[in-house]
Amino acid sequence: MATHQRVDKFITTDIERAADAIRAGGLVAIPTETVYGLAADASNAQAVQRIFEVKGRPADHPLIVHLPNRGQISHWSAEVSQAAETLTAAAWPGPLTVILPRRADVLDEVTGGLNTVGLRVPADHIASQLLQLTGIGLAAPSANRYGSVSPTTAGHVHDELAAFLDPATDLILDGGPCALGIESTIVDCTIEPAQILRAGGIPAEDVERLLAGQLTGTAGPARASGMRESHYAPRCEVKLADNAADAIALQAATPNSEILDLTGDLVAYAHELYGRLRHADQRGVASIVAVLPGPEGLGLAIRDRLTKAAAPRPR
Repeated sequence: MATHQRVDKFITTDIERAADAIRAGGLVAIPTETVYGLAADASNAQAVQRIFEVKGRPADHPLIVHLPNRGQISHWSAEVSQAAETLTAAAWPGPLTVILPRRADVLDEVTGGLNTVGLRVPADHIASQLLQLTGIGLAAPSANRYGSVSPTTAGHVHDELAAFLDPATDLILDGGPCALGIESTIVDCTIEPAQILRAGGIPAEDVERLLAGQLTGTAGPARASGMRESHYAPRCEVKLADNAADAIALQAATPNSEILDLTGDLVAYAHELYGRLRHADQRGVASIVAVLPGPEGLGLAIRDRLTKAAAPRPR
C-alpha cells in the first residue's frame, strides 16, 4: 500500500498539471519517443541545476534542449548551417539532435560551459503537447542517475529517481512505454563536414543520405550526451558476444548469467534493451551476455549502448 501512495505523489497523466509544474520551476520526467527525459525550463538556471543534482550528473556535461517546433531554433542558436537546415527539415520532429553554435543568452548550465547547444523537437505526442502548452525550451537529459540505464517507462523513472525528487514541486508524466526505446542520434553541425557524435534513432545511413555523403564519424573530445566510454550501465556485468554460438559458450562459463539476443529484430532489440537490463538487475542476475547486432541501421546504436554498458565502470 505504501508503494502505491508514494507513486501517486509523482506519477500523473495530466499534461496541464505537468506544464504548471514546469512553469513553477519544478522538474517533470517526460515521455519521448526515445527515452524518458528529466525536464526543466531551460531558461531557469535554478531548475536546470536541480536536474544535475537529481541525476548526480557532472556539471560540465551539456544538456539537450527540447523545442516545441523547428521555428524556435533561432531562440537558441546564433547560426544554423545548411547541414542543420537539411537535417531538421527532414527529421524533425523525431529522434535527431543537432549541435549548433549557442546564442550568448543561453545558460552555461545548459551547455556545460561550451559554446554550442544541442537541440531536438521530439515526435512523441505527449511531449509535443507539453512543449506546446509551455511554449518554451525544455532541458531534458534521460531521467535516470548519471551513467545508469536509461528509463523507457514511468515506472523505471520512479524506481530510480523517486528518492531524489521533491513531491511538492516535481512530477513524472506517464505516457506509457517509449516507442523507440533508444536515445536520439546526435549530429554536430558546427563543423564541416558534419559529424555524428552519438548513434541513435535516426540511422547513420539516413543522415549520410540526407547530407549527400557530407558526414564523418565520431572524433574529438566528449562534447555531447553519451560520449563517455562507460555509460548506460546496469548493476550486473555486461559481456559481449559476436554471435549466438559465442554467447552460449560464454554463458556456460559465467555463473548466474543470461543471454540477451534480439538480433533477428533490431526494432524490438532497441525497444526492449533497457527494460531487459533493468529486469536482470531486479532479478539479481550477475551477468548479461549480449549478442552484438551488425553495425548497420539501428544495429549501430544498439552496439554503442551495449559496448558502453560493458566498458569498465568509473569509480
